[in-house]
Amino acid sequence: MVDEHLRGKRILVVDDERELADMVAAILHGAGFACVDVAHAGAEALAAVDSRVASPERAYQLLVLDVMMPGMDGFDLLARVRERPACARVPAVFLTAKDEPYHRVSGLSLGADDYIAKPFLPQELVLRIAAVLRRCYAEESPSLELDACRVNFATAEVERADGSTVLLTAKEHEILSVLARNAGRIVTIDALCEACWGTSFGYENSLMAHIRRLREKIEANPSKPASLVTARGLGYKLVKRG
Repeated sequence: MVDEHLRGKRILVVDDERELADMVAAILHGAGFACVDVAHAGAEALAAVDSRVASPERAYQLLVLDVMMPGMDGFDLLARVRERPACARVPAVFLTAKDEPYHRVSGLSLGADDYIAKPFLPQELVLRIAAVLRRCYAEESPSLELDACRVNFATAEVERADGSTVLLTAKEHEILSVLARNAGRIVTIDALCEACWGTSFGYENSLMAHIRRLREKIEANPSKPASLVTARGLGYKLVKRG
């Protein structure tokens, strides 16, 4: 069984193989998740997302996506979901037979939070989905004051000194949350990967790409960061304002 505070999280499973999609939903229901919907195509999934996006109390809180679907594959689907400001940080897990490095990197670069290869053990599926939900919905300070911006963790908005506002993706939000909880201290690359992907192996390049995009959003001069600084050979440190 999953933690009690995770049982009410709203999950959408998308897979064109109906039997598999229904099986995944049944596994999640059996583990204690109370709200699991199923879609069998990208267009159907987008319609389901859009039907809930206007009501935060009904919006999906996790997507479980197959990659190889006709018409609109999982990568395209996630990218289109991410175009919706209200869905910019919804966690996503790829569940697919395509366990190739290229597909894994493509999915993670889009902001996916995990990548589970078929065939899988039901217990592994439940544990890894629960881990993603715990990481993404951990309690945190509502806001963070940095040198060039203010970060609102509740809305995933970065309010910059020039008056503009940009949104964090789910993975950017997660990485920044980990750094914020350890503000002023070096967080090693391995520790960041473990906290944000559940393993320290194979995600260093993806972490570097997310750090680069984070700096573009929170720094006045991303090439000379004042808030998200590198501890060469060790990891990263977040420096709060003042």
